[in-house]
Amino acid sequence: MSTPLWTPSADRAARAHVSAFRRAAEVAAGRPLPDYRSLHAWSIAEPEAFWQTCLRESGLPCSGVARSARSAAPMPETRWFEGVTLNYAEALLAGRGAAADAPAIVATSEAAEDRAITRAELRRDVARAAAALARDGIGLGDTVAAFVANVPEAVVLHLACAARGAIFSSCSPDFGADAAYARFHQIAPKLLLASSSYPYNGKRFDTSRVVADLVARLPGTPRVVVLGKAIAGLDAEVWPDWLAPEAPELTPTRLPFDHPLAVLYSSGTTGLPKALVHRTGGVLLTHHKELRLHGDIGPGDRLLYFTTCGWMMWNWLVSALAEGTTIVLYDGSPSYPGLDVLWAAVDRLEVTHFGTSARFIHSCRAAGLVPARSQRLDRLRTVFSTGSPLARTGFEWIYRDVKADVHLASISGGTDIVGCFMLGVPTEPVYSGEIQAPGLGVDLAAFDEDGLPVVGRPGELVCRQPLPSMPLRFWGDTDGARYRAAYFERYPDVWRHGDLIEITGHGGVLVYGRSDATLNPGGVRIGTAEIYRPLETMPEIVEGLAVGKREGDDEVIWLFVVLRAGVTLDEALVTRIQRTIRSEESPRHVPTRIIQVSELPRTRSGKSMEIAVTQLVNGRPVPNRMVVANPASLDEIEAAIGRGVTNGEDGSP
Repeated sequence: MSTPLWTPSADRAARAHVSAFRRAAEVAAGRPLPDYRSLHAWSIAEPEAFWQTCLRESGLPCSGVARSARSAAPMPETRWFEGVTLNYAEALLAGRGAAADAPAIVATSEAAEDRAITRAELRRDVARAAAALARDGIGLGDTVAAFVANVPEAVVLHLACAARGAIFSSCSPDFGADAAYARFHQIAPKLLLASSSYPYNGKRFDTSRVVADLVARLPGTPRVVVLGKAIAGLDAEVWPDWLAPEAPELTPTRLPFDHPLAVLYSSGTTGLPKALVHRTGGVLLTHHKELRLHGDIGPGDRLLYFTTCGWMMWNWLVSALAEGTTIVLYDGSPSYPGLDVLWAAVDRLEVTHFGTSARFIHSCRAAGLVPARSQRLDRLRTVFSTGSPLARTGFEWIYRDVKADVHLASISGGTDIVGCFMLGVPTEPVYSGEIQAPGLGVDLAAFDEDGLPVVGRPGELVCRQPLPSMPLRFWGDTDGARYRAAYFERYPDVWRHGDLIEITGHGGVLVYGRSDATLNPGGVRIGTAEIYRPLETMPEIVEGLAVGKREGDDEVIWLFVVLRAGVTLDEALVTRIQRTIRSEESPRHVPTRIIQVSELPRTRSGKSMEIAVTQLVNGRPVPNRMVVANPASLDEIEAAIGRGVTNGEDGSP
């Protein structure tokens, strides 16, 4: 076992919220649970006791008693805490007893314009929005969509919908009309909230034409409310005029645990985005478990997670209000006017928990940024990373150049469960390149080709027991056929997520990428992360993307690379890349072709699009290019493929 990069002090571990929960769990278990591993084992072996304890200890305001935590029906028909009622808005506005004058939201931007909203102000605004929804006849089971920047009004509308039992859905205004339509037309919203502009890279982008196009195409005639300036020719009200001028004290309606809360969407790179219906209690309980127990978030803390309203991490961030935490909404670019803008915000706003993408961390490292020199970061206790696997060099950069005494929690899950399968544990050591552990209650395994669990080698990420945050259903999937086909076709009654992972001997998790992007040269299964790891040692390379190219009955590896400014891919560099990969991995890992590009295609949540590039190199079209955040990158790759230039060795074993 390697030496950990960080180990919590005995005092910090003892004060962690998960330690208090472990003591409560010992009472429920009737035996000692001396550490996280034993606590996790109990949560899997006795799920009824675990989930009942989790709900009881959460402090979430709810009514009723459930005979059992979950029904006997197998996934995906499992139902949770039948007989229990609760409300998402009530829980978030209560905030574990946070004072009315405590800040609920701090909104900031790349221009460092900070705006604080107290708990009392947030409750007042939610009441006004809920009254406006009632005036418009929008309530239980109705759908509402938001095409908005990451601003407080998005949170207000989400909570107002939850208070009335309406179903909320959102995406970012940089999606464009086609991508937003692909999502929102499925749910036919009765109301659309839309930003008329948004800031990015020091500019303000007007979205009025996009909004008008989207409204014209949506089914029915949704009520339209605009954030910002009125849009000429559009029948809409601006936000301040739409809000009810006054509203009575907000009284959210407590609803069944499985009542629909929100619709989130898959990226949709290979077809129409899946519209995932998530349940109120499942989101509340799962996010409580992940934020409080795994993230050690509580009253008085401040969480800044860089996200947009089109990524599930926005929902995760918003749920932190239930823990009495102040959430920090950042609107704009993470690299303007420089890559230190987020680190400056963390310092200025006294952020205790900062969340970002692995890509951002690697970009900071590649740029030679040292936040520890320019910022104090006194209150920063935890850094979250997700979106893609965080490489060893990213882990090491955090501890060397950001802060030595910080909990680096790499987390991984998905929009599918609006949460995590594996994530950080504040009482456990952090090892370079590893996610610390499966989440509590998550029966995680890596399955081999025969459907058997394996340790110490890659396998399919599966979950063998239901989770309350698994989707209630897909929107419009009346018989559940699409839902079952997406997750249960390969292993009956076992959730197959589509990631390739390895569970280490000491219980950590390595992520190798999407299993449907797995490479297979010469019949040997290779995760794309195995190609990327050797590239971390080469300072000329910013990032890479590996795909499989079919050649007859076999497959060869093509590698696309983004190089540092001023570096060109010549034959000498190609040879060094191939030799580095050969020496650190194996001859099977060596790409036959290496191509330099200016940028890699990404989804709007920042994930590298390996499957889309695989389609291009194999002569297949990429459907739904509208979901690509930087579509010109696909054009560049197509042009490079068409030039037919092959670099370096043949890559044969």
